[in-house]
Amino acid sequence: MKTIKDVNLSGKRVFIRVDFNVPLDEKHNITDDTRIRFVVPTLKYAIDNKAKLIIASHLGRPKGKVEPKYSLAPVLKCLGSYLGREVRMAPDCIGPEVMALVSSMSDGDVLLLENLRFHPEEEKNDDAFGKELARFCDVYVNDAFAVSHRANASVASITEHAPVSVAGFLLQKELEYFKRAMADPQRPLVAVIGGAKVSTKLAALENMIQRVDKIIIGGAMANTFLKSKGIDVGSSKIEEELVEVAATIIRKASEKGIRLYLPVDAVAADTFSPDAVTKIVPVDEIPKGWMFLDIGPATSLLFSEALYDAKTIVWNGPLGAFEMDAFSRGTMAMVNSLANSHALTIVGGGDTDTAVHKAGEADRITFISTGGGAFLELLEGKTLPAVAALMKAGE
Repeated sequence: MKTIKDVNLSGKRVFIRVDFNVPLDEKHNITDDTRIRFVVPTLKYAIDNKAKLIIASHLGRPKGKVEPKYSLAPVLKCLGSYLGREVRMAPDCIGPEVMALVSSMSDGDVLLLENLRFHPEEEKNDDAFGKELARFCDVYVNDAFAVSHRANASVASITEHAPVSVAGFLLQKELEYFKRAMADPQRPLVAVIGGAKVSTKLAALENMIQRVDKIIIGGAMANTFLKSKGIDVGSSKIEEELVEVAATIIRKASEKGIRLYLPVDAVAADTFSPDAVTKIVPVDEIPKGWMFLDIGPATSLLFSEALYDAKTIVWNGPLGAFEMDAFSRGTMAMVNSLANSHALTIVGGGDTDTAVHKAGEADRITFISTGGGAFLELLEGKTLPAVAALMKAGE
């Protein structure tokens, strides 16, 4: 797979697919510009090398229709301030008006295209749409890791028509860090897996059993594993159809000599609400009708000790309902454990990313992935469709 440094950009029309799917408030102001900041190095590299820079992204889920609330216009000012120059906005992402704007560009100019998902063909990976996008470029660059697990036209079919297709710095960095963590890690390698459902993490767990030395399981998905061990977790959320699967994962881990850690105590609550009555109890003493909403202090200590000798730690998914302060301590304790670790620490997934930033420890984590679904698919051992497309284009 070629990268942006492998091609001459001078005087070229360089089309860079980024992920500017940033959160907006009710007044359409950006509340977190992380995804913009992370691709600035790639964008500045193109500008510094005298490219005509064309930037494409999606925002939200307009479902193939023009929805003004999903316009990329709010990105314009923020992007311009990071790049230190004026950024022009196109009225669409394809068509004669856009081609006229591209044709009038000089070296160093920057043009932001309108939301790709205003066209249904984008998410359908329509070949004609990909070909239309490719008309704007001499060099295509994918720097949108967070959507690279989706076979969309702007990351897949476009590569079949662009003269040259390469990876940007962010995509390259994401893949390199993942390789360091899972393909050739320093050991012990510990995976911390949380979140709500076993079903969404099942493929990842089955793949990681072949690779890791320890697995820590938290979040609501831990309830299903506890149930598989015969523990009554009250009214906690359980995936009954996966109880036997959870038991199989526990057995396979044991057979391979992998230490698998489950919660030993819980912050139990009488209702799923911020003002619920709570108590800390052993996991096998959750009161009838109550639910497990966070790991308890003994579990936090156990998990921290499990990380003590780790050389590589990969974390995906919160360990409790951390969006409510009453149930955030377990997840925050895990953030602190990673921040204080001497290991290579890699965090992926939107909620996990949010927890790290909420704790103010982002600077002490080795690498925070920008992708949720893409990160999870890598954990599952899959090749991302957009990465496969770049590799094919580079053959």
